[in-house]
Amino acid sequence: MKHFGLFSVAAAGGALLAAALGAPAYAAGPEIVAGPAADAGCFVPWTDKTKFFKFPAKKGPYRIALANGYIANTWRIQMIQTAKAYAVQPDVAAKLKEFKVVSTGDDVAAQIAAINNFIDSGYDAIVVDAQNPEAFKPVIKRANEAGVVLVAFDNILDTEDAINVDVDQKGLGVYWAKWLAKYLPNGGKILEVRGVSGFSADRDRHEGIHETLDATGKKWDIIEVFGKWDDPSAQKVTADAIAVQKQFDGITAQGGDTGVVQAMIDAKHPFVPFGGETENGFRKFCAKYGDQGLKCASGGTGPAQVAVAIKVALAALDGQVVPQSVKLPLATAEYPNFKDGRDFYSDASDNFFVGNSFPTCNINFSAQEIMGQTKENK
Repeated sequence: MKHFGLFSVAAAGGALLAAALGAPAYAAGPEIVAGPAADAGCFVPWTDKTKFFKFPAKKGPYRIALANGYIANTWRIQMIQTAKAYAVQPDVAAKLKEFKVVSTGDDVAAQIAAINNFIDSGYDAIVVDAQNPEAFKPVIKRANEAGVVLVAFDNILDTEDAINVDVDQKGLGVYWAKWLAKYLPNGGKILEVRGVSGFSADRDRHEGIHETLDATGKKWDIIEVFGKWDDPSAQKVTADAIAVQKQFDGITAQGGDTGVVQAMIDAKHPFVPFGGETENGFRKFCAKYGDQGLKCASGGTGPAQVAVAIKVALAALDGQVVPQSVKLPLATAEYPNFKDGRDFYSDASDNFFVGNSFPTCNINFSAQEIMGQTKENK
């Protein structure tokens, strides 16, 4: 056994005492307080039972990181570009010492390792589009112990120990399914083009679709394929499904919807009711072919939700009261009311996602602001 002299023990004890006295109050995570949120118009609590957090105020400017995972579709690319566009806006940039972006791919462990690295490197806040809703509990605990504000958005975390910012993903599935049920009152064969397996957004939208259609009491034959929220992938799986199944009565797709419609056109499949996302190209098709049977409900929340997540993180770092779970509004457009310059943009890329405005949060982006940024790690 190794023995220590009296002086060494005293010194060690003094160091421990000093460390204990100097330990930040946030070591166990944020304080749970009464609402409302500091910015009640923007930071809307998910339900009337949502908890409110208050972190100890830190002195800015802050170091904030975006830990993205999957990047193989246009939504994620535009999300990164939007985050960078928001970070350089003068009022936001004044609060930032550093804004770092890392995309780690499909590997959940790699994304968690990146978050751990940001914690170890002393970042003040981390916003994350999570690869898996359930795998982050240890890193959430580490973030809270280190006083790091962790905000998940889009694909959120199954926890009440970190902040979540999201549209009602299940409600989005419900919205699409209600549209199909409206135009197919007797049921029918539906092609469901899902996103990426294992993601919370895919799971929740899928559940919303099925629960809503089941509740109608009609007979539905639902063929599921995974299009990865990506036009080329969604176009291929749709083409394959049409080749095997021959014809569908309706379609719902979580992303890659422009590719889905193109596959229908290439296969000479009749246009059918379609509940889908907010891609500009999809909405162009909906406006052009609505009277020919492509009766669309287009709903979602554009990639600008990352800006709301950053805004929440900054408010939390300032010591303001924020909801544990922030609910974002849907951006929707429906047949026959697709209007150029409002619901879609005929002179913009098909891959551009519309719905990038959150007026209650004072967040709005032009296509030029977003597309002028890069997707690379920075």
